Amino acid sequence: MITMTSALKRAVNLFGHRPAVVDTERNFTWTEHMERVAKGADALQKLGVGKGDRFGIIAANQFRYMEMLHAGYWAGAIPVPINHRLAPPEILHILEDADCKLLALGDGFLSHQDAKVLAPWRDKILYLGADSPDGDFARYEDVLAKASPAEPHDPEEEDLALLLYTGGTTGRSKGVQLSHKNIVSNGLQVAIAMKAQKEDVFLRIAPMFHAADLLITGFTITGSACSFLPEFSGAAALKAIQDYKITTTMFAPTMIIMMLQEPDIQDYDLSSFRLLFYGSSPMAAEWVKKTIETFEGVEIQQGYGLTETSPILTILEPDDHAMAIETGQTGILRAAGRPVTGIEMKILNNDGNEMPVNEAGEVVVRGPNVTQGYLNRPDENEKAFNNGWFHTGDVGRIDENGVMYLMDRKKDMIVSGGENIYTSEVEAALYQHPDVHECAVVGVPDEKYGESLFAVIVPAPGKSLTDDDIMEHCKGLIGGYKIPRKMDFIEEMPKSAMGKILKTELRKIYGGA
Repeated sequence: MITMTSALKRAVNLFGHRPAVVDTERNFTWTEHMERVAKGADALQKLGVGKGDRFGIIAANQFRYMEMLHAGYWAGAIPVPINHRLAPPEILHILEDADCKLLALGDGFLSHQDAKVLAPWRDKILYLGADSPDGDFARYEDVLAKASPAEPHDPEEEDLALLLYTGGTTGRSKGVQLSHKNIVSNGLQVAIAMKAQKEDVFLRIAPMFHAADLLITGFTITGSACSFLPEFSGAAALKAIQDYKITTTMFAPTMIIMMLQEPDIQDYDLSSFRLLFYGSSPMAAEWVKKTIETFEGVEIQQGYGLTETSPILTILEPDDHAMAIETGQTGILRAAGRPVTGIEMKILNNDGNEMPVNEAGEVVVRGPNVTQGYLNRPDENEKAFNNGWFHTGDVGRIDENGVMYLMDRKKDMIVSGGENIYTSEVEAALYQHPDVHECAVVGVPDEKYGESLFAVIVPAPGKSLTDDDIMEHCKGLIGGYKIPRKMDFIEEMPKSAMGKILKTELRKIYGGA
């Protein structure tokens, strides 16, 4: 059976003596880890979380978070990781929508128990910290000490394993239902693509409430170890790679740039690092080149995916990156890559007809890692699924070599004066200006054209730009109708937990929401 329970059993049976967790606080072999997981499953059951029940987790990346996720699978319960940056009313929405029976809180998040809207959960809190603060709540280490190892629940492949809530970029967050088959299938796809091996040490940089953290499944299958980065900084990531002999991890491009800009990066021993995986957006050729030069011998890989696909759909291979830099033909670095094993992908127009090679349309997919659907959202499910195909909401094209290029989110495409304008094309032109550090283009209402382009730009440190600078720069790079006439220059972009620019927030600010 393709389940997380069977994957964990395999890890402990084959790799029990090998490290599972390499961390500042504690180190565990797979045998030691699974002993705690089995006791954690018993603790969940004694706290009222039974088979099929859901429980929330709010914590920074740490080994107890990993144990809680695995204990949920072991007990047949469903973990609900929650974005720790959310406000109490947003947390309340998730807890109620998911009908959670328990809320596990990590270090620094106990204040949530004092929020008025979360009062119903005050007697349902499990504290994951190592210390013993005052309060009438269960403490993880205490209940673990009193627990007995639980027998594993053996689920069916299609049973719900995990409930992940989307970031809310399309409105109030939706619960994405991922089955055991979904998660393990993508784990196998990732293990193949990233050439996972038992000697690997994976650094969990992506917040563990985020779908990107599911890349770890591929390394669980191979009995690899992992370490945790609770809060990202360039220096902290470099130190972790050095101290824990990290071999691979997943970054957003902004994180890679932050590391490369660390003034003492050459002082770190990065020789263990073999594969740098990045996602959320393409990376400029200059930064790819600098990464290859700095991380000697490292391979670079890009992935594209969604929470709904557990998460990886396509991979842009190391050979693509190396060839682009060697030849100077860097166009492929704007690609999302080729579908992973087991994924079918096609491009459809608004009438549902398949588009020819290199013609843009909506990206639709099907495969074993595609979600069962959204919790309590029948209308959303009806819109997202058609004849077994999942509609991603992304606009893309597939070239003659089977490489998929993302053009835009469907909702981000701007129709101005009857012309379809893909904001990614405009942003690519803006990024060619040496003084543009970050940019995003959104549509705003326009009486004459229906919509017009509005560019939001963060200048490079120490640089200043004007509207005329930008418009002059764009001439000859993109058609005149694609050049933004309205823009604003700001110090910092609103971003998601993975460093992705939040265009929903920009639309609210600039009148296009």
